[in-house]
Amino acid sequence: MIKNIFYTEWLKVRHYRAFWVLLSITAISFPGVNAIAYFAFKNAAEGPSQGGQLMKMLLGNPFAFPQTFHTTAYLSSFFAFIPAVVVIMLITNEFQFKTHRQNIIDGWQKHTFIWGKFISVMLITLIVTIFYMAVASTLGFIATKEVENAVLYEKAYFMLLFALQLFSQLSVAFLLGLLIRKAFIAYGIFIFYGFIIENMLVGLFKLKAKKLGYDYGHFLPFEISDRLIPVPPAIGKFNEADYKLAMDAIGQHVFYTLMLTFLVWILAFYIYKKRDL
Repeated sequence: MIKNIFYTEWLKVRHYRAFWVLLSITAISFPGVNAIAYFAFKNAAEGPSQGGQLMKMLLGNPFAFPQTFHTTAYLSSFFAFIPAVVVIMLITNEFQFKTHRQNIIDGWQKHTFIWGKFISVMLITLIVTIFYMAVASTLGFIATKEVENAVLYEKAYFMLLFALQLFSQLSVAFLLGLLIRKAFIAYGIFIFYGFIIENMLVGLFKLKAKKLGYDYGHFLPFEISDRLIPVPPAIGKFNEADYKLAMDAIGQHVFYTLMLTFLVWILAFYIYKKRDL
């Protein structure tokens, strides 16, 4: 059955130009943004300014092993919206071209259709994570002059965190596409909420944290998984105490992200089961 689902999903995207174009853009954007950041840091650190020299002395090279896995994961995560658009496109196309009905006519159960989309989201997550891993490793070998084998992959766990963050956010995008059914409306809601509304709410909850007794912004749909990858010291305003707190909180946000993702897919199965075709 899994082989049949995989083959059917492959047939849907094999000749779909927009799918391959967006994946290509993702493949280009990851090395692009990281290369820009790498050369900007290199120029600052090797330049005559005392600030750059001090930054390099205190923080090291953020693109050298093992820190490269953290830095590139953080920078690459800003482009997660591109594969999210791919996911929305795939599910809304099912309704636009009525292929979801054809799958049922061909003998699929409703839950089989959702499993097909689950596999598609997993595969897109895997492909994009491979892009990230390639960029992180390449910059790591370029930027690292000397490193012990024991610490080379000390922060390689960020590969798993990146994959989990991406899969969670693509799952939310899928659920939105399943609910809305209209591609451009779903794109607009996803981008407007993700880039504007949620960031405003996160800032508001931070301001009101003392009054409310807790920063409830932690539990917003994208913020939950965003906190899996804290801002690297060389990129944000470095405060050792805040950075340690953010790193210590990764474990609980792994739990929150897994719970959110599980609920998203349970809801997707339930909605499609109850919905008229």
